[in-house]
Amino acid sequence: MSNSQVKKSTNWVGLLTIPVSFVVSILVYVYIFGAADNFNADHSPKAGNYFATIHEGGVIVPILMTLFLTVFTIVIERLITISLAKGKGSLQNFLQNIKSNLSSGNVTAAIASCDKQKGSVANVVLAGLHKYAEMGKNTELETEQKTLAISKEIEEATSLELPMLEKNLPVLATIASVATLVGLLGTVLGMIKAFAALATSGTPDPGALSAGISEALINTAIGIGTSAIAIIFYNVFTGMIDKLTYGIDEMGFSISQTFASKNK
Repeated sequence: MSNSQVKKSTNWVGLLTIPVSFVVSILVYVYIFGAADNFNADHSPKAGNYFATIHEGGVIVPILMTLFLTVFTIVIERLITISLAKGKGSLQNFLQNIKSNLSSGNVTAAIASCDKQKGSVANVVLAGLHKYAEMGKNTELETEQKTLAISKEIEEATSLELPMLEKNLPVLATIASVATLVGLLGTVLGMIKAFAALATSGTPDPGALSAGISEALINTAIGIGTSAIAIIFYNVFTGMIDKLTYGIDEMGFSISQTFASKNK
């Protein structure tokens, strides 16, 4: 899959994930969790039926399910995108191979390694190597100007690749906060129902009381769980992107310094 294809697929994921997840969540909530087989004749959940228990969480559940499915989809999409950004082989071996080829003055072999490796890191290094070769033939500019031109080329290539790597991460960061708040909203609504049952005249309705508490706890659990998953994977992806960025910065510095040292 080429970088342009990856970027297009990433854009479609970002646009469609939330509305599609919302539709799927409503269908699952109504027709699977809310299926008649999950409930007794008096509409109370059957003992041990978790689908019915989740359904008792109320109208907030589809919203929380939407957030969860969005997180799940983005996690899968980011894993694929960042894996492709690393390239086909070992990133560390690739960077070491580039350094070795540059040290021996074999720019052609270094370019061939980039073509073989592919991915965002290889694309940035390839842009720098092409500029390296171009500046090597340039007789008009000073060495310092040539080195600066190579560094600028690598910076521009990096600025084109990084947005693709970081795309959709703000959505994960937002859901990490919003899921907990939505879960708390469901908790408050459930507790309102529970206290309303306690406030009825005479003996409180145990069914209404338990339903309210169940709604409160289900929403809390789903909200906290979704938030925790979003936070964990946001940090995982941030670390993976930082590692790629460090590799790019390392190669950019190495390419520039190698050119400067060979053209003193």
